[in-house]
Amino acid sequence: MISDKTMNYNTEMEKEEKEKNTKQIIKEVYTILIENGYNPVNQLVGYILSGDPIYITSHKDARSLITKIERDELLEQMIKKYLELD
Repeated sequence: MISDKTMNYNTEMEKEEKEKNTKQIIKEVYTILIENGYNPVNQLVGYILSGDPIYITSHKDARSLITKIERDELLEQMIKKYLELD
């Protein structure tokens, strides 16, 4: 039988892993955008606001990487980091 404590621990672990993965993807896409001469902040903002993945280059699969994450999750991570909540 799984206790509530175990379930909460597993949920927290999953959440932390997901946040770590999201952060890693954002950093990787950011680096790829810089490599291609794009302004990564402008491109990421365009993608988040519009939902159109065309803002992200397909070079090194950056577009497919960024679309693995929901836009609201991206925004949540960025706001947490900005407010230093982590």
